[in-house]
Amino acid sequence: MTEETRFVYDATKAVDPLGDLEEEAEKQTKHNRAKVGSARPSSLLYTYGPGSIMDLPQFTVMSTGLDDWDRIWRRRDSLPPTIHAPRLRDVVRMMLRSPDVQLRPHPWQPKKNSRSADGNDLGVPARVFPQWLRCTGCDMLGMLSQFDYKNTHPFRTDLATFEHAKCTGRSGNRTRKPMRRPAVPARYLLACVDGHLDEFPYELWVHHGQPCSKAEVPPLKMVDRTAGKGASAVIECAACDMRRPMNEAQSEGGKDKLPLCRGRHPHLDAFEPRGCPNQTKLMLVGASNLWFPATQSIVVMPESQQEKASDLADRIRTTLGDKLHKYRQHLDMIRDLLDGRVDVTGMSDHELEAVVEAACAPQATPEEQEEQIRDWDPVDLLVPEWRYLLLDILGARDEDAKSGLTLATRQRGEHLQPEITRVLAVEKLRKVNALVGFTRIDDMDRVGDLPRRLAPLTRTPRPTWTVATEDRGEGIFLQLDEDSVAAWEKHILGTDLWQAHQQAHHRNFERRFSETAGRVDPNSRLKPPRYWLVHTFAHVLIRELALTCGYSAASLSERLYAWPAAEGREPAAGLLICTTASDSDGTLGGLVQLSEPTRLQRVVASALRKARRCSSDPICSMRTPRTPEDFLHGAACHCCAMASETSCERANRFLDRRFLIDLPGSNLGYFSTHE
Repeated sequence: MTEETRFVYDATKAVDPLGDLEEEAEKQTKHNRAKVGSARPSSLLYTYGPGSIMDLPQFTVMSTGLDDWDRIWRRRDSLPPTIHAPRLRDVVRMMLRSPDVQLRPHPWQPKKNSRSADGNDLGVPARVFPQWLRCTGCDMLGMLSQFDYKNTHPFRTDLATFEHAKCTGRSGNRTRKPMRRPAVPARYLLACVDGHLDEFPYELWVHHGQPCSKAEVPPLKMVDRTAGKGASAVIECAACDMRRPMNEAQSEGGKDKLPLCRGRHPHLDAFEPRGCPNQTKLMLVGASNLWFPATQSIVVMPESQQEKASDLADRIRTTLGDKLHKYRQHLDMIRDLLDGRVDVTGMSDHELEAVVEAACAPQATPEEQEEQIRDWDPVDLLVPEWRYLLLDILGARDEDAKSGLTLATRQRGEHLQPEITRVLAVEKLRKVNALVGFTRIDDMDRVGDLPRRLAPLTRTPRPTWTVATEDRGEGIFLQLDEDSVAAWEKHILGTDLWQAHQQAHHRNFERRFSETAGRVDPNSRLKPPRYWLVHTFAHVLIRELALTCGYSAASLSERLYAWPAAEGREPAAGLLICTTASDSDGTLGGLVQLSEPTRLQRVVASALRKARRCSSDPICSMRTPRTPEDFLHGAACHCCAMASETSCERANRFLDRRFLIDLPGSNLGYFSTHE
């Protein structure tokens, strides 16, 4: 999406669930406002964000774009809360091409008790989607307006449903007394590679693109027939008796029978003004590739003086707006305008003048923004974290109240592997995750021209905020010896195993990188050997830690610091295993306790020992991709090294136990000499 894009939008269809609240109060009318569903903040970010489809017990809904969320926030007299994470905020601004983006939590407020009305005016707005429903009693296929909505119990969200009020059953016996039957979503949709999504045109489909010859608004049915392999739906027109099966659209040749994309963004209730030339693809409502979030995250670290000054300048700029340039020469007026909004009381006039000048600096031009996006590397978000974790801690603990980070030094156990040179107990940490958009059909890391493929979150080309979550938890940080890692990596680069992994990655890239991507050098997406090493080590540690820390393996996640030296960037080889929660004040400390010397060396030794054996050996231990195979792992499977999707940042790619320890027929293990 270019920065000039404007969406065609009908403001009369804006989603505002409580928009008629005042009007109904004046008329003294009662309205049932029982909620129809709920989700945790992490689910609303990674699974059910704007543009995704959420399954409720009886129907499906789609979270709307952030423009509609603004109506929720405006019910409050106070400004919406923001999440302070300047380093992440700057990256989000760059990716969204908007200089004023703030990070906000979901519109939610905890209740004091079950009967409390706190937060009833808040919530994530959503619309029913898809809006074609099928009656479960008579197979009638119709739009949402042809069904009645029922939700009478304020504490039973599962009872909210749409019903066909006059269903006569599948026999079509009109003398039969009509009954109320529940309706379910019609399960077919059309999607395109640019993130558009649309209803399936059932009426045009059954009539082969022509209007019905018998009725202006023909009655349709969706009949499921089970024959041979699986079930297949057939669309029938009760007026002209035309029938057409849906499996015609599902076949390989069915792509040409589907209409071109209309450029619809249902979460924005808008269409691309210039249309969309893409061919559509048939999708099911519950398809796993219907919505992929594009997120960025950081572990919040204490800010440097330069970062603090930059953040202060940004807050002054966004707070004063146009008044900044008008009064930039009048510091007393600036202080008065900032009073109670931005704290500058402890600054001298000289310091304030420097910050004001920085706030008045010109914004990047569109050309400069595009260049920043092209040159930006996701590793840049990790570098400040790595540098801070390497700093010496004065005393036994270092606690920073503003960032929420608390580190404690840990002595190395006498029998801990010497390749592990530094251990930190991360007693408290704060992790912030922000949503910058989403893709359809293909995941974010398989889209080469990512900025163009990202579907927008708002109708406006320059959003002023995006949704973010704030997680708190604990973890363990381990650093590997850089000299030994560099020597090991140099050796690995010349081995046949690494060449096999390179060739498999190239084949995988060519076959599966996606039709949505442009030409990208496959080698630029292949992680270096040290990443495979650190990644595999993190996975076996997660498995072992989960046995004794009190948290499940799925609740532990990895944050990997593994890259070779580059211009302006020192090499890194380390990992952070952490557990966080977005809806509580933190975690219980069971993971941190395992960082104590005797416990940690026992955990590491046990993890490496168990990595030597897999119930799938010798097949697993000898797995090497050969032509035409294109998998992105070696000696690793779900029995020994793979982890759940909530734990792994690379979807179980780039794993090989042979890089970690010696296996039969292999002498490449980094820890092989000190097991």
